[in-house]
Amino acid sequence: MSVRAVVGINWGDEGKGRMIDLFAGTADAVVRYQGGNNAGHTVVNPLGEFKLHLIPSGIFNAKTLNILGPGTVVNLEALVAEMDELKAANIPLDNMRISERAMIVLPYQQWEDIWEEERLGKKAFGSTRQGIAPAYGDRYLKKGILMGELRDMDSLRKRLTHILEWKNVMAEGVYGKKDAVNIDEMMQWLQKWSAPLMAHITDTNTLLDDMAAAGKTILFEAQLGALRDIYYGIYPMTTSSSTLAAHAPIGGGLLGHPITETVGVMKAFSTCVGAGPFVTEWFGDDADAFRQKSGEFGATTGRPRRIGPFDAVASMYGCKIQGATSLALTKLDNLSGEKELKICTAYMVNGKETKAFPMGAELEAATPVYETMQGWDEDVSVMRTWDELPKAAQEYVLRIESLMGVPIDYVSVGPERDALITRTKAQMAA
Repeated sequence: MSVRAVVGINWGDEGKGRMIDLFAGTADAVVRYQGGNNAGHTVVNPLGEFKLHLIPSGIFNAKTLNILGPGTVVNLEALVAEMDELKAANIPLDNMRISERAMIVLPYQQWEDIWEEERLGKKAFGSTRQGIAPAYGDRYLKKGILMGELRDMDSLRKRLTHILEWKNVMAEGVYGKKDAVNIDEMMQWLQKWSAPLMAHITDTNTLLDDMAAAGKTILFEAQLGALRDIYYGIYPMTTSSSTLAAHAPIGGGLLGHPITETVGVMKAFSTCVGAGPFVTEWFGDDADAFRQKSGEFGATTGRPRRIGPFDAVASMYGCKIQGATSLALTKLDNLSGEKELKICTAYMVNGKETKAFPMGAELEAATPVYETMQGWDEDVSVMRTWDELPKAAQEYVLRIESLMGVPIDYVSVGPERDALITRTKAQMAA
C-alpha cells in the first residue's frame, strides 16, 4: 500500500491541482482532507481547463475514487454547482464520495462570515466570505450539522431549531440582525441542495480501511498551504483547518496507516492571497506586469494575488512543518525573460539576520535579505527534460533545492499535464 500526500509549502495557490491531476493517474483514491470551497485548484488536462473548489482533483480519472473526507466543510449548493459544471463538460461523477462525517456549510454561516468582515472594516482578515470559519467554529462548539444527518430530515429539523435559537440571539446581539435565520428557509435549502448528493454520502472511513487492507494506493489532497495552517501558520491570518500532511489521516479518514511520501508544492516565486505578513511582497508597475504575465489571480475570488521574489525562509519553514520528502517547483516558465532573479535567503528581525521563520510582531517587522541570480530569456515552457533547461534556470532550481534541503523531483513549466520535468536520481546527484 502507498499513501502519498500532496501539500502546499507556502500560502496556497502553489499548483497542487496540477500535481494531483498527474498523480491521480496511478492512485486508487484521492482524498480531500480539509477546507471547503474557499480556495481553488486549477487543472489543465486533455479534457480542458477546470477550476475546482471542493471536488478532488483526481475526478478526471474515471478509475480513481474521489473522496471529500470528514475534515472538510461542504456548501451543498456550491458543490452541486461544481458538479453541474463538470457534467456539462462530460466528466462522470460516479466516482465521487462524501464522508457522512463532513460538516455542512449553511447559508447563515456564510452570512456570519460577511457580517464579521464588515464589522472589522479595515482590520478584516481578508476572508473569502464563504462561511468556512463559522462552520469550523460551530463544529467545535458542537452546533454544526454533519452530512450524514441529511438522511433523517425530521431529526435534523429538531436539532437545527435549537441551534437557530442560539444563532438568532448571537446575530441580534453582535450584529444587530433581528430574526436573521428562519428554520423553514434553512430546511428548504437543505432539502433542495442535498437531493443531488444523497447517493454520494457514505461511510468513507470504512471504505478507505478496506482499500488500505487491499493494498491500494491512496493520495491525500490539501487545500491552501503550510503558512495558512490553523496551528503553525501566520495566525490569526490563517484558514480554519489544518493544512498539514500530518493531519491528512485524521481529516481524510484513514487512521492507523502512515503517510509514505509527502510531496510539497511551491512556486518558483512567491504569491499570497489574503491578509497577513508577506515579507518579500513586491509593489508597483513591475509587480502588476508580472502578475498579469503569470496569471496570478485567485481561482475562487478572482482577487489579484500579492506577489514577490522566492522566499526561502518561509519555504524552509513550510517544508519542515509539512515533513516534505520531495518537492515540486511550479511556474518556472513565468520567470523566462527576467534579467535578474532574487531569492530571499534570510530575514532581518530586530537588527539581526535570521533564517528562522518568526511569528507575530517579529514577522510583521521582518525585512528580506536577498541574493541575486542571473535570469534567462529562453522559453522553457516547450522543454520537457532537465538537460534542455538553460544553465541559468538549472542553477536557479538547484539553489532553491540546496536551501530547502529537500530534493526537487518535479519542475513544472506550464499548466498542462505533460508540461512537467521529472528529474532523475543521476541528475539530482550531478
